[in-house]
Amino acid sequence: MAQIVSFEDHALSRLRDRLGAAESARADLLAFAHGHSAASAAIHEAVLLALRADSAEALVASVVADWPLLLGVDCAVLCLAAGPSGVRIDRAASGPLDPTLLARGIPGIALTRSVERGHPLFGGAAAAIRAEALVPLRAPGLTGLLLLGQEGEGAVAATDGAELLEFLGAALGAMLGRWLTSPPAPSLRIPPAR
Repeated sequence: MAQIVSFEDHALSRLRDRLGAAESARADLLAFAHGHSAASAAIHEAVLLALRADSAEALVASVVADWPLLLGVDCAVLCLAAGPSGVRIDRAASGPLDPTLLARGIPGIALTRSVERGHPLFGGAAAAIRAEALVPLRAPGLTGLLLLGQEGEGAVAATDGAELLEFLGAALGAMLGRWLTSPPAPSLRIPPAR
């Protein structure tokens, strides 16, 4: 007597596997969207905080002290050069920086990566850095680099935030350029209402 082979069980099993893979991909996509949304919100909040600065010093202090908490990183270092002079600023101190060192260390676009040791411009914190973002800052008459670092063995560099970091760098570069290279603007006078 002939035996009938049922393909139904095999097809149902394959369908369940495909459904499981689709659910897994959906969960991954939702996690990515949530992370991207949170990163966008954090970067926008950092830019809004920078816009509230009433001086270049207040802006720089906010970047190195407040931005790490807002952006979820352990440290931020700001390196700036205008003409023949440069400066490196972190939360603890500031000091001179050779502009040629800065020019060699600036990537063409925002760069995130996992590292064994942070970029030398992190200074004493470099040994503990395991993930870093190098964000170029450009403005007329000003060259700069924002370094964001994450410490610890579990630190992983985000690979999906390059456009967000580019926005952060462009905004910070524009603000710094305005503060550091422009003459003071005349005070705004609002004419009385008629």
